[in-house]
Amino acid sequence: MNIDDKDIFMMMRKDQEKGFRMIMTKFGEPIYWHIRRLVVSHDDAQDAEQNTFIKVFRSFNDLRNPEALNGWIYRIATHEAMNLIAKNKHPRELLQSIDSTTANAAADSYIDYSDVEAVRLQKAILSLPPKQQVVFNLRYYDDMDYSHIAEITETSPSTAKVNYHLAKEKVIKYMTTND
Repeated sequence: MNIDDKDIFMMMRKDQEKGFRMIMTKFGEPIYWHIRRLVVSHDDAQDAEQNTFIKVFRSFNDLRNPEALNGWIYRIATHEAMNLIAKNKHPRELLQSIDSTTANAAADSYIDYSDVEAVRLQKAILSLPPKQQVVFNLRYYDDMDYSHIAEITETSPSTAKVNYHLAKEKVIKYMTTND
């Protein structure tokens, strides 16, 4: 079911409970996976996702433009993920957690630890600076256009494009030099 952002916006103004259910239906899973790609840990992703939707609910009345809903929610989620990373983990610790988790994480659906290339790709992405990591994930996994990425990262489309291409080159270099 494809829910239009304008319909969500109007429903939130009319009936906040129904409108919020529409938000959760449309954005719940994509926002979880966006955050999960950044923080890696399922528990951390759930915490950041919950904080994201609490902020969305509490500050929805500040949103004036229904066309900005998608970018606004992703921007809040990105900030929540980055705040969590800044508070709790450094990139090296995340990389080490992937290494230490490899042996006993068969039940984790985020990364197939038996797939060596998937693990290397995740390590390559986590080695990127945070802004490039966000841009890379939004473009590579979510297939967002540069104007939408720019809205989420609060940059220009050309900056988003440069960040993506720099990130892509770093990922390629990492993948070819770290066997």
